[in-house]
Amino acid sequence: MSKPDQTTALDLPMVDPLPPATQKYFDICMDKLGMIPNVLQAHAFDIEKLNTFTALYNDLMLADSGLSKLEREMIAVVVSSINRCWYCQVAHGAAVRQLSGDPALGEAMVMNYRVAPLDARQRAMLDFAAKVTTASATIEEADRAALRDVGFGERDIWDIANVAAFFNMTNRVASATGMQPNPEYHAQAR
Repeated sequence: MSKPDQTTALDLPMVDPLPPATQKYFDICMDKLGMIPNVLQAHAFDIEKLNTFTALYNDLMLADSGLSKLEREMIAVVVSSINRCWYCQVAHGAAVRQLSGDPALGEAMVMNYRVAPLDARQRAMLDFAAKVTTASATIEEADRAALRDVGFGERDIWDIANVAAFFNMTNRVASATGMQPNPEYHAQAR
């Protein structure tokens, strides 16, 4: 486990000083979030890795999509819950609470999405993300058809698969490095 003042269990300090573009990005985080997410600080030992990570994250989670921001965060939480990724359960659970305005939904998503009050579209999306996480090699046309049946298009299915896959990767990195969630996440949107 990492020490309280470390973002991970690894001794990989951030580049100092940060390049101007990175410092500007971190300043924006402080202005918008009131913190610099530890996942960004953890990647900042290598600015190229940080830039690659943030570019993919921003594309998957913030770019135009048939999936709402809340839906993408719900996928992140379900995948992270299955993988028991402490960092992402805390960080993305807070995002679900904030975006939904429903603290109970955020808690249910972290603990067991199947008990959450979800509509058919959300349930199908999360069942698919769960299967991507636990048994991706068994996905077949019937699984994609179940998404189409509740209104998801081909691009949406692509986005669901990519968001789920991204968080499967980041969960493993966060867990393997002992990444700690920012304490601020625990109190957000409660």
